[in-house]
Amino acid sequence: MIVYNKLIRDKIPKIIEQSGKQAVIETLDDSRYEITLKEKLQEELKEFYEDDSLTELADLVEVIHAIVLHKGCSIERFENIRMEKREKRGGFDEKLFLVSVDE
Repeated sequence: MIVYNKLIRDKIPKIIEQSGKQAVIETLDDSRYEITLKEKLQEELKEFYEDDSLTELADLVEVIHAIVLHKGCSIERFENIRMEKREKRGGFDEKLFLVSVDE
């Protein structure tokens, strides 16, 4: 037996079952779900740092989408918030790096 204790994608139980194995699955309450989403975010960020692949980046975005929806916000509204901030403060297109500010 391998113990994982982590949030998984919705189709993973069926994939495990189809492989001939049996998984123990729990459905989380909202409070525990929020905690495990944050843990999953850290896990996916670590994997992206290690692998630097678009696949890992897609996993990271999937977790971000889950967090957005859990907070009761639509992806469209979240994207509007992102674009409003980009309009006010800019993006990262120019690759600017702040070294210091004289006071």
